[in-house]
Amino acid sequence: MIDDRDKTPGIVHPEAREEDEREASLRPQRLGEFLGQAVMKRNLEVFIAAARERRESLDHLFLIGPPGLGKTTLAQVVANELGADFKQTIAPALDKPKDLAGILTTITEKTVFFIDEIHRLKPAIEEMLYIAMEDYELDWIIGQGPAARTIRIPVPPFTLVGATTRAGNVSSPMVSRFGITCRFNFYDQADMEAIVRRSAGILHYAIDDDAAALLAASSRGTPRVVNRLLRRMRDFAQVRKQETISREVVAEGLSRLEIDALGLERYDREILKVIIERYSGGPVGAETLAISVGEAVDTLEDYYEPFLIQAGLLQRTPRGRMVTPLAYQHLNMKPRDGVTLF
Repeated sequence: MIDDRDKTPGIVHPEAREEDEREASLRPQRLGEFLGQAVMKRNLEVFIAAARERRESLDHLFLIGPPGLGKTTLAQVVANELGADFKQTIAPALDKPKDLAGILTTITEKTVFFIDEIHRLKPAIEEMLYIAMEDYELDWIIGQGPAARTIRIPVPPFTLVGATTRAGNVSSPMVSRFGITCRFNFYDQADMEAIVRRSAGILHYAIDDDAAALLAASSRGTPRVVNRLLRRMRDFAQVRKQETISREVVAEGLSRLEIDALGLERYDREILKVIIERYSGGPVGAETLAISVGEAVDTLEDYYEPFLIQAGLLQRTPRGRMVTPLAYQHLNMKPRDGVTLF
């Protein structure tokens, strides 16, 4: 079991932190600076150009993908490309209908309104949002009891950008109201290296090509992770009085941070080891596994599993989670006697 007393937030976990907000300058401001996700970008360029020519708000945009891949950044980029205002909130912050009404009645025309974790919207807020998205009006009830009546308050045409890591938890009526859907994939090696070089330039610190390649390969295909690691490698290089981040610095830094060549942190390896050592490689249910490693099920499914599955180390099956032969190989472990690898 992972000891929570010894647990510190992992550097390769893709959830946002205050440190990331302080380094907001690393975020692209225009589509041309947004690296990776090429097919999605080409389509968005067309949709944005058409909306600008018609002088209309962009159709509502639904962003799906694991954390750290750039959903919030893309929402800001869309606002910049449209020359529109940008308002941002997170679904749990919208507690009552008046919270949503307070935002929508104060926005300007063509504003990009970004709601993160939109799958966590309360039903009352969601139903209110339906009318605002379709008719650009808000239903508001005045009075109580027999004297109550409903009025419709107009709101300026706007673009709702909803982001989620759990698309299956967003209701069908909500999904159907988005005109554009974008699915984020983990970034490939070439795109990750380009992100490293761009970010290093913004931080005014040189990095060798082989160092950038090693850092990119160890960052789980996630820009937020690679930028976080790059800042730590800059620290190691600075303390060593080196003006360039070399491969040697990156190798030493990753070792000290307990991050391996695949980008797995100690807790990722612990999850795989628990499945192998306690459950003979699986299958094991998500709730049982979460209890075994001392994590919440949501954390396990949102932050740990996506990359482990993407890397081919873990599989979700109808019977539960199972490690793959590649996991045994990566951890240099052998299956127990009588255990057959699929």
